[in-house]
Amino acid sequence: MFNPTREQVRDFFVTAWLKHRKHSLMSALETMAAGIVLEHPEYHALLESPDILSREFPAGDGKMNPFLHLSLHLALEEQLSIDQPPGIREAFDALRRVRGDRHRALHDVLDSLTETMFRALRDNSSPDGRAYLDRVRRRAGMPPICD
Repeated sequence: MFNPTREQVRDFFVTAWLKHRKHSLMSALETMAAGIVLEHPEYHALLESPDILSREFPAGDGKMNPFLHLSLHLALEEQLSIDQPPGIREAFDALRRVRGDRHRALHDVLDSLTETMFRALRDNSSPDGRAYLDRVRRRAGMPPICD
């Protein structure tokens, strides 16, 4: 899913969660998505709601769109699996040791990823992978990357 529509993203997570609950055969990506949903019990009933595919999640209500949140988690898990940007896995492992909890560390990295994406959108530029990695490294108490 390189450029999925809103409906495709929603359907993907709803289907992955349903397959998980029914113990159905799942793709590797669906298994990863279901694992992310398992870490977010606050979304379980939501994903099972009959109107979830059409429900609106307005910006500015103080809550993140659950599909955006789950998608960011999925992107981060993929980054960690392939170590992209190079060094993200090492920085995450250090942050996990600092936090003492994988999920808390993931959310710290997601904050860095969100900031990186916000800056790229604001500046109408590509995301700065090095700045992103440095943000994560700082949260882990690591020095920035040297030139």
